[in-house]
Formats: sequence, C-alpha cells, structure tokens
Amino acid sequence: RQRVAAAPALLECETLSRANVMQAWQETKVKGRERRFSPYVTLWTFLLQVLSPDGSCRDAVTRLRAFQVAQGEPPCSPNTGSYCKARGRLPEDMVARLAQATGHRLSQDAPGSWRWKGRTVKLVDGSTVSMPDTPANQAEYPQQTQQQRGLGFPIARILGVFCLASGSLLTLAVGRYQGKETGELALLRQVADCLVPGDVVLGDRCYSSYFMVASLQARGVDYVGRQHQRRKADFRRGQRLGYEDHLIDWSKPARPAWLDETTYQQVPERLQVRELRVRVPRKGFRTGVLLVVTTLLTPRTFTKEEIADLYRCRWHVELDLRAIKTALGMDIVRGKTPSMVRKELWMYVLVYNLIRGVMATAAVHAGLVPRMLSFTGALQAVNVFGMALLFAAVSARPALLEALYGTISAHRVGQRPDRVEPRAVKRRPKPHPLLTIPRHQARKNVRQGQQDA
Repeated sequence: RQRVAAAPALLECETLSRANVMQAWQETKVKGRERRFSPYVTLWTFLLQVLSPDGSCRDAVTRLRAFQVAQGEPPCSPNTGSYCKARGRLPEDMVARLAQATGHRLSQDAPGSWRWKGRTVKLVDGSTVSMPDTPANQAEYPQQTQQQRGLGFPIARILGVFCLASGSLLTLAVGRYQGKETGELALLRQVADCLVPGDVVLGDRCYSSYFMVASLQARGVDYVGRQHQRRKADFRRGQRLGYEDHLIDWSKPARPAWLDETTYQQVPERLQVRELRVRVPRKGFRTGVLLVVTTLLTPRTFTKEEIADLYRCRWHVELDLRAIKTALGMDIVRGKTPSMVRKELWMYVLVYNLIRGVMATAAVHAGLVPRMLSFTGALQAVNVFGMALLFAAVSARPALLEALYGTISAHRVGQRPDRVEPRAVKRRPKPHPLLTIPRHQARKNVRQGQQDA
C-alpha cells in the first residue's frame, strides 16, 4: 500500500482518498510514469511537511519512512532529493482543487444551527506573505519599492474567503503587493465565482465600494460591512427605518480605469443600501460607534441588532488569518520559485481545512459550535494523537479517536467580539543590528576586517 497520514483521523476526509487524488491528477492532463513518490504519496508527504512544526523536507521524509516501516513496507531513501523532485512535479492546479474541494465540502456540510438565519456568511480579508529572496520570486512578487536591492524579501498579497459557520478557507487569491490591480478588491474579483446566490459577504470598510456592492448584488449575494471612511452619514435623509437606521441611494460614480466601458454601462445608475449606526459598549471606555452598510434592506426580517451582531463576527476572519499564518506558519513560505510558492500556499490551505474538519467533528460530538474551539489546541492534538494512531492497534483506534475529539472540544476560546488589542509586542528582540547592505557585501567587509586585524 502507498499511503501516508499525519493522523488517520485526517484520512476520514473523502476528498483526499486515493481515488480522488488520482482523479485530480488525471484532470490536470499531466503525464508521468509510476514512481515510488506517486502523486498520492507526494501529496501526503507534502501535507506532513506543512503539518510539522519543523517544516523541513528532511522531517517530512523521516516521518514517511517511519510510517512505511510501521506498515511493514521497505522505507524510502532518507535523501530528500527524490521527494523534492516529486514535489516539483506535483501540478499546482491539483493541489488547489483538492484544497478548495475540502473547504467547500466542509462549508456545505455545516448544520443549519451553525449558520446565520439559515444563510451562509462568507468572510473576506487580505494579508501578505513573505518568501525567500531569489531572482524568480523577485520577478514575480517584487519586494517593496522603498527597500534597497538585496535587503528586502519578495512579498505577495493574498486574499482569503472564509466560511463563518465552519471556519473553512474556501479559496485563496495571490498577487503582487504593489502595482495596478493588486489591491484586495482586485483579488476578490478574481475569486468571486466562489460566491453563490443567497450568500452574505462580511467585510471591512475597504469592500464598501459602489462597484463591489453592485457586482455582489448582480450575483444575488448580500453584503454587510463597515461604511467607507469617505462617506458621511446623515440620518435625516432617506427612508427612515428606525433610530439611526435608514435606506439611502448611492449614485454611480465615474468609470474607474480598471473597468471597461461595456461593463460600466451594465452597472445600475443607483443602488439602494441600508445604513445604520452601531454602538458598542466597552467596559472602562467610551462607547464605540460604527457605521455599517448592508444590502439586507428589510428591517422586519433583519433587525438592526441582528445586523450589528453579525458585523461584530467579522473579527473571526482576523483570527482565521492568524491561525493559518502564525499557528501553521504560512507567514513565511519556503518555495524558491513562484510556482512552488503558490503550491505551498495551497497546501497550507488544504492542511488548514483538514484541521477545521477535525474540529467540526469534535464540535458535533460535544454539541458545540466550531468557533468555540481553539485552532491551536486542535493542531497540537492532531500532531500528538497522530503518532499514537499511527502505531496503535486497530482495536485501540476508536478509543484514541474519541480521546482526540474530547481533547479538542476541551480547549475552548473566550467569546470576545468587542476586544481591542494594540498592534505591538512586549518582548524586545535581541540586539542584533539590521543589514543595511547586501549580505555578500557585509560578509566581504567582515573578512577584510579580520585580515586587517
């Protein structure tokens, strides 16, 4: 048998069955001969690498060898060359399809009690990732322009679409950090096909633009977000729905440079939106005030308080990005080519969704909601119980799985929707100076100093 598992619990995901993986491989129409590192083995070894706290190829191959020996199979070579070549042959589209399928299936299987008024809420937000300083990465994802050549690292902007109910990451868009059509709105337009009629998009103020709201309405998707800072609220105008709650009309602005004339003419001349003011009481501080805009226009169906509570759930997308970037380690990827970088990002998405799937199972067993469980705690439990499940007898597996789900459901997080945290750290870094010249030049200066001494 050729199979690998970080934890057999993760193998319960049918999306990653051998048949589905090989079907995804065949759909890419990439030809290849049968090797020891088949697409299935390579995918699961890659998954081990991302799941490992070390994150190195050597660690992943070592885990694979341990599994092969435990299954009575001849182990592969401890040399990582074959695995690295196989990982390079793995099609990017194949990994992306599997990652997206895992996330969408988890979102679709979420019980109705996890949803908001029976509807699927999707969170959108952007972030950045860094990568090794190689000529190929610099050409595709250049470093920031204010950094000197040889002192910065390539940087890419990413945008994720998350499911509020299950926490799964449905899709990911990757682009340059700076330049035309590299902002979060442009990235969202690239992955807008993951939005289906009946969805509710929850975003921050940067998404509250006329053309974005119009494009969402054209898809049958509603929007809830904070009012853009350039718009001023005047509750004396429009159709009054309640205290600090009214309907107003937005007029179509001039055509932006990125929008062609034909599409611009198809955009409606006016949009009716609902604007409301949300007051957030904070203990020990003055009450916070937020302006929220939405296309949920019916006050009897969607009350002001319900919309306010929904917007306060937007904080979850920040926690989801922190989970995949900090807990899993996607903040700095290791790929030395743009293709390998994107492949690695999709593998992080796949592993993230697998962990969310285990959390969803644990939540169902405990009668909880996945948002009440700790992602870091689940990741730790999967890593620890994975080794026990790997070498345990078949008869002991049900008890271990029950203990795994019980451990995950025991680690809960506090519900703090209105918390405020400074973007600062307390612990001081070590007093090492920063490089102000390229490393090869700094190394040359050190050698010259030693010779002069």
